[in-house]
Amino acid sequence: MSNFREDALRRIRQDADFDVVVVGGGINGIGAYRDLSLQGLRVLLVERNDFASGCSAAPSRMIHGGLRYLENGEFGLVRESLMERDTLLRLAPHLVHPLPTTIPIHSIFGGLFNAAATFFGSSGKPASRGAVAIKIGLALYDFVTRKNRLLPRHEFHNNRTTRSRWPELDERVRFSATYFDAWIRQPERLALELVLDTRRDAPQAIALNYAQLNRSGDAYHLLAEEADEPLVIRTGMIVNATGAWIDETIGALGNAAKTSEPSVTGTKGSHIILANQALYEALNGHMVFFENVDNRVCILFPYLGRVLAGSTDIKVNTPGRTRCEPEERDYILDAVRTVFPNVNVAASDIVFSYSGIRPLPRSEAEFTGKISRSHLIHRVDSNPPQLCMVGGKWTTFRAFGEQLTDEVLAGIGRSRVTSTDNRPIGGGMNHPGNADLLSQQLSREFAIGKARADHLATTYGSRAFELMNFCRSRSDDVSFSAATAMTLAEIAWLIQAEDVRHLSDLVLRRTSLAITGELDLDILDTLLAVASRELGWTADNAFAERRQVIDELQAYYGVSIEMLQDRCKAKDKAS
Repeated sequence: MSNFREDALRRIRQDADFDVVVVGGGINGIGAYRDLSLQGLRVLLVERNDFASGCSAAPSRMIHGGLRYLENGEFGLVRESLMERDTLLRLAPHLVHPLPTTIPIHSIFGGLFNAAATFFGSSGKPASRGAVAIKIGLALYDFVTRKNRLLPRHEFHNNRTTRSRWPELDERVRFSATYFDAWIRQPERLALELVLDTRRDAPQAIALNYAQLNRSGDAYHLLAEEADEPLVIRTGMIVNATGAWIDETIGALGNAAKTSEPSVTGTKGSHIILANQALYEALNGHMVFFENVDNRVCILFPYLGRVLAGSTDIKVNTPGRTRCEPEERDYILDAVRTVFPNVNVAASDIVFSYSGIRPLPRSEAEFTGKISRSHLIHRVDSNPPQLCMVGGKWTTFRAFGEQLTDEVLAGIGRSRVTSTDNRPIGGGMNHPGNADLLSQQLSREFAIGKARADHLATTYGSRAFELMNFCRSRSDDVSFSAATAMTLAEIAWLIQAEDVRHLSDLVLRRTSLAITGELDLDILDTLLAVASRELGWTADNAFAERRQVIDELQAYYGVSIEMLQDRCKAKDKAS
């Protein structure tokens, strides 16, 4: 057991009274936990799996204002999202980066009537948008960010310019438009950094992964991995941040009658990661934001040397863990082929896939794209009361957490003492604002090569100095693969410093080895050896952890053991 976890459980045994308990360690729950804790409240965050391991690990990896929300008339959501996008660009420059985004355009006037109908309340399927409709939307987008602008204004391209920049685009494309949003390198890491920052800045607060809160009568019990027995918890308020499981949690943790109307509408979004160099080059560094043949919006952009493509948007009635099904995979591949028909794209290019359920506010909209991505706080008057965080998206987690905190503070008669709108996140603290500058600083101070320094700067930001000071006490020249700049000492640091409890935490969330397709059986076994040493696993424990990761990759990420074996063979052949 880590020293922090052991200490946290000891502190709970000594004092089980909390001002607030946040149930759910996705990005919204973590954002609320952070903001509440910084106000001096004693807060407990409980996540039954790993931090940011559910829907928060399955976004499109965009930090964006939501251009298409304008068509729904959601100007307030777009304004808030754009402000939060710019805030994250400032506060987490190591993980959130500008993303030039290009829209292929096939017509001039298409979609105008439908856009107007949507604006006035229609929930039906949209029509293809033409140049005029897109121009209006981008002009509004620019207008919202006219003050303190961080990113360039949009621009339109004629056919000649479009062809020169993206020669592989479908020949039916007549124009294109480019605007800027942002992308996030590893959302799971940003969520974890919020937890670690809170541990440093609000030591009275406690966040536990692999723990669960249950109710029995009028008592709450905390069941945590490695705890000898359930711990009694007392609190004046519950924050229900369980996403797609909100309605289930209302009933499980409250003593009020469950409402007949659900709070959440779930829609499933799946994505694939492609290793296709021709497609990567065809994008020319841009995200392509386009409409599929069914008029659903799809995305395609360069991601960590691969191409990320998505997504689907399918209504689901029952929450549960999901995967990208074959029909969804084919839908996304067909969408890619419509925008780049001359680039050979095949299912064999897929190195990773993932899926999650978006917990959106309840809606009767016929077309899932018309369901609002806004967020709201639903109060349940149980004893203690529950504040349910309904909806929201990655971009707006900070604002949502702030709104939740303000409601809690108003309810208990306390005033806000600090804001998070200027508080750097994790490796964004003391960041020079440029990854190259940070890489050069790391190279000089620790006498490491450029590839290693670049990896550290882009993955950890200024936290790389903490990591490398740890690595000084160990041999940091042992890399476990020619394809990665990671070292064995770095893996040990991740385990010790970042609440790693299972091998899957390392494979899927603390590193990008799985999502980029770098993971093979040799690397998996190397990670297992380090984790076994650092966490004191027995041979039986290690075998179970390895089996669990292999099964999880197969079941939910489209990565079979045969793929892992083939990658080893390809690596050996190349060497």
